[in-house]
Amino acid sequence: MSASCLVAETIWKEIESTHKVNDDQLWTLHFLFGKNFEGATRIVDQRGVNKISAHPSGRFIFQVTGESRRKDQYLCFAENFCACHSFFYDVVNRGEQLCCKHQLAARLAASLGSYTEVNVSDEELALLLSRI
Repeated sequence: MSASCLVAETIWKEIESTHKVNDDQLWTLHFLFGKNFEGATRIVDQRGVNKISAHPSGRFIFQVTGESRRKDQYLCFAENFCACHSFFYDVVNRGEQLCCKHQLAARLAASLGSYTEVNVSDEELALLLSRI
């Protein structure tokens, strides 16, 4: 794991423990993630993150609303995957970013407890995942 990822992980854990974010943490995350973090904060501020939890398994995925006029919704696992084009282009193909803004929005919302909970059956979650 890179030093940047280790620093970010430490900050996420600090935010999770208090459900609050301070200026130093915001500054550091912005330094690490740049424009993607700016987009993520706007998404969280607009309540654009849903946590879709399946029962009885307890598995979950985040559904994040994009910032475009179309308000596309992307399914993502905060730590390692997003279905958006930016994830594949900037993160996977070019390696220019550590993660996309949707992943950051999911991670920030989860750390702050600032998401809408959506409960579905395991079968419904499997259907959602099959569309990725």
